Amino acid sequence: MSTESKDAPEAGAGGGTPRAARDDREAPALLPGVRRVPTAAPLAWLARGWDDFRACWKASVFYGLVFAAMGWLIAYVFRNAYEYVWALTTGFLLVGPFLAIGIYDLSRRRQRGEPPMLAPTLDAWRPNVGSIGIFALVLGVLLLVWSRASLVVIAVSFPDEMPTLERFVSGALSPENLEFLLAYFAVGGFFAALVFAISVVAVPMMLDRDTDGIVAALTSLRACRENPGAMVLWAALVALVVGAGFALWFAGLVVAVPVIGHATWHAYSGVVAGHAGGGPTGR
Repeated sequence: MSTESKDAPEAGAGGGTPRAARDDREAPALLPGVRRVPTAAPLAWLARGWDDFRACWKASVFYGLVFAAMGWLIAYVFRNAYEYVWALTTGFLLVGPFLAIGIYDLSRRRQRGEPPMLAPTLDAWRPNVGSIGIFALVLGVLLLVWSRASLVVIAVSFPDEMPTLERFVSGALSPENLEFLLAYFAVGGFFAALVFAISVVAVPMMLDRDTDGIVAALTSLRACRENPGAMVLWAALVALVVGAGFALWFAGLVVAVPVIGHATWHAYSGVVAGHAGGGPTGR
């Protein structure tokens, strides 16, 4: 007669692993693991982004030209209302993570050893269109809120009338308008920090894993929490490179945006554990 206790864990069919333990092991984690990377890791991401740009430069330049054309179009449409040009071009950084999906896919394909061709990346968003679309809508709403906030700060700082472009530039750089600069960059910095924190790896993750926006945003927040130094450096590099593209009257975006997009893929694959695109690239 067996003396085995009735309360003992139920064994599996093979008699080895208890069912409860096996179920816990097989249940997927809601949130993926987040690696801690060196503070200087963004420099490696940027270098790999440049390598990807050179390896698939034709497709990358196509996306860069699209971004530059968007900047030129905004400047032309609002040529008599520069305040909108200023708000929308600075707000570009808010929706950039969504607009660069095709660039992420180029890097993913190259990392997998697949041909980094343009055509398959044009609808890379389609397999997860619902989640990516909702996330894009959130970014779009933030862009609209930022645009309105930008106009309010300018209107409050110049109460008499909306200044001309020349007066705005000279006045903004004047020590007498230090309060305007502080207010403008404080408001802009808040929106930029918010979008960066929720999207630094979110869109590449939704592309790669078909996950939803909430899981992707929470993973981005965890990535920032676990790697504050690296993420501050990465944010500064993104602002510097894209800002240089703006300074060349949008022409610099032809190179700047693809390089940053490729590097963002490597930031995701380096920080988020177990991504489907290939091995880690962030160390």
